[in-house]
Amino acid sequence: MTAVSVDQLQRAVEGQHGGTAKLAYVSHVRELYGHELVWDGEVHVFDLEGHSEATRAYAWSRPIKGSNKRRFYAVLHRDTIHSAVDAVRAVIVTERKAMER
Repeated sequence: MTAVSVDQLQRAVEGQHGGTAKLAYVSHVRELYGHELVWDGEVHVFDLEGHSEATRAYAWSRPIKGSNKRRFYAVLHRDTIHSAVDAVRAVIVTERKAMER
């Protein structure tokens, strides 16, 4: 799997949410859904300036199955999202619910 750069993730955060993102740290997240491993990788945590609702964002990327393209995730630190783990879990739940429809 090809890694993405910090710059690519920074652009994803800024492009999806606005503001100016600066890398704060990187967190390793390993998350299961039931007994299935659905994410085991790095989540980049950005301080976010100039956003009206959040001062932090979480970003990561993964390949799109059956494609040579990648999907970029950028989740704001707000409401029930207080950590990289929370951000990954929120995306997993949202994607699983969409698959069940």
